[in-house]
Amino acid sequence: MTFCARVADKSDWIEGGTGPWEIIIGLEVHAQVSSKSKLFSGASAEYGGAPNDHVSLVDAAMPGMLPVINRFCVEQAVRTGLGLKAQINEYSVFDRKNYFYPDLPQGYQISQYKQPVVGEGEVLLDMGERGQVTVGIERLHLEQDAGKSIHDQHPTMSLVDLNRSGVALMEIVSKPDMRSADEAKAYVSKLRTIMRYLGTCDGNMEEGSLRADVNVSVRKPGGEPGTRCEIKNVNSMRFMGQAIEYEARRQIDILEDGGKIDQETRLFDPRKGETRSMRSKEEAHDYRYFPDPDLLPLEIETAWIEEIKASLPELPDEKKARLVKDFGLTPYDAEVLIMDRDSAAYFENVAKGRDGKMAANWVINELFGRLNKEGKDIGESPISADQLGGIIDMIADGTISGKIAKDVFEIAWSEGGDPKQIVESRGLKQVTDAGAIEAAVDEVIAANPDKVAQAIEKPALAGWFVGQVMKVTGGKANPQAVNALVKQKLGVE
Repeated sequence: MTFCARVADKSDWIEGGTGPWEIIIGLEVHAQVSSKSKLFSGASAEYGGAPNDHVSLVDAAMPGMLPVINRFCVEQAVRTGLGLKAQINEYSVFDRKNYFYPDLPQGYQISQYKQPVVGEGEVLLDMGERGQVTVGIERLHLEQDAGKSIHDQHPTMSLVDLNRSGVALMEIVSKPDMRSADEAKAYVSKLRTIMRYLGTCDGNMEEGSLRADVNVSVRKPGGEPGTRCEIKNVNSMRFMGQAIEYEARRQIDILEDGGKIDQETRLFDPRKGETRSMRSKEEAHDYRYFPDPDLLPLEIETAWIEEIKASLPELPDEKKARLVKDFGLTPYDAEVLIMDRDSAAYFENVAKGRDGKMAANWVINELFGRLNKEGKDIGESPISADQLGGIIDMIADGTISGKIAKDVFEIAWSEGGDPKQIVESRGLKQVTDAGAIEAAVDEVIAANPDKVAQAIEKPALAGWFVGQVMKVTGGKANPQAVNALVKQKLGVE
């Protein structure tokens, strides 16, 4: 990895006894390719199943078995590379990465080393007020996953499940361009969003289809980077943030005490919130890479790359720019909406022909808020885009107020039904009759002469009268009309 010259924002510096330090972070993200079968065999790549149920003779490394490349997995890698605005290499080579582990029956992993299928690209992160951060992609290569060793099902023996053995992975190696745990989490989140849009990885960290090795080092701001340590197999955003912050502080403490950092591989213990040493860090020569003699070099035709490029969907960055332009959204609201492809589609159906900002407020605050509270995703929403659009239409034409709209939303969520029929059948229409509103205002003013005197001295207290009128009318009076009449009757501005 080549370290870039970018210096962290001062708010991300870590104060030590000898002054500030900054963190240098690079990530190796392992993303499971969305494919029905494995990279070099026809066995199922589906998650789960009984132990060793999804294992072919190739996956088990039986003598004489030869790997055969899965064309669809290659297509998925190319598709991902195009989504990362990366160079697609028309010539790449599969190598053997040699190491021994009980769940690796071949004694080597088929991977790519010097000649990967995808070269340099980039991912753009929106860090809010801090602006945009560009994280360089160094490479994306295809490799097969290992199996799984299980140590807690027998008192004296470890068990091996080879269901994952041979499953296709894309290893996406970033440049060390991140300077905080927040940037690292934003990067993985953005990467996951891009791959979900492309349909190349489901990004399910709980099932292990997306995990990361995190390289962390520290340096004095703008100085030479220190020795890095790798934290293996981090499988949650929260743990990633904790691991980075702990590891950076650990390295700073060692350096400030006059020690040196050993280049090593570490594991994160989420129960203790700390990293611990696993083994000394291997170098490439330790794996004795060499081209796999059972696989010819992978040659991809330019026409096929262009065909894949033509089939790409609108990607998150382009969608965000369009939502800002077409619907007048803030970049923040657009960023929230594009994080999930189905959520963005839901919003566009709600906003079609309506006020975009109002639609975004209802989708983000009311709908997403309720979905998060109940642990549902957008596909499980009891309220359709048409129903939510109907509620917004009634606010816009004055049929209901924003407060009543929230009641209608609650009824539609819990009981279903057409919002217009809910308003009609339950008598929830907003009171817009000037005479009725004026009578309610007069009633409240007449009943509270002491408050009238106070409001004349302090005009801000007029809001109290507005609240009382809304109570008297059961929240059905038009708030703007009430506010104007109260101020008029009290003679305040």
